[in-house]
Amino acid sequence: MLSQPQILQWLQAYATDIEQNKAYLTELDAAIGDADHGINMDRGFKKVSAQLPTLTDKDISNILKAVSMTLISSIGGASGPLYGTWFLRASTAVVGKQELTKQDVLGLLQAGLDGVLQRGKAQLGDKTMVDVLSPAVAAFRQAVRESKATLEAMQQAVAAAQTGLQETIPMQAKRGRASYLGERSIGHPDPGGTSAYLMLKSLLGVLESSR
Repeated sequence: MLSQPQILQWLQAYATDIEQNKAYLTELDAAIGDADHGINMDRGFKKVSAQLPTLTDKDISNILKAVSMTLISSIGGASGPLYGTWFLRASTAVVGKQELTKQDVLGLLQAGLDGVLQRGKAQLGDKTMVDVLSPAVAAFRQAVRESKATLEAMQQAVAAAQTGLQETIPMQAKRGRASYLGERSIGHPDPGGTSAYLMLKSLLGVLESSR
């Protein structure tokens, strides 16, 4: 089970991870984008972090919806709409819930991915966050099929996400500003994929700390 307090812990942990990796995310984005991914994500998640104490009495769906609205209104570029959509769609998969089964977590992850696919129109191999999120969801689903616990399913999802992120390095970008660079976009991890990996890794960290 993944409880409502753990969801709040996850969001705070992710905000902290973004802050700690702000310079690295910006450095990645400087190579193939606008050099603002870390700055923008940190701005948005600082606002999320400040908002969390007001959400302690909300159910998981309403917490995720509030995060979505904050990100959409405070993060510039493509990241705001994409992460905002991820959290908004994730919220629709867990309406009224105070705790999540592994099937609920799978539904949340799949809904978030579906939202990003619909909003960004990216496919696997385009060198985007989809290359991280899609294999993670597939790995989580496989673990659920094998009757593994939420923690083990998340461990497998994060391992698949890490592999997916590494596989973005030799890819040529086909979406966003990085696509304008053509072959010069090869040789760098995708910034959005990196922040997506951190999002899943921070959730795993919360699950591991509460074993």
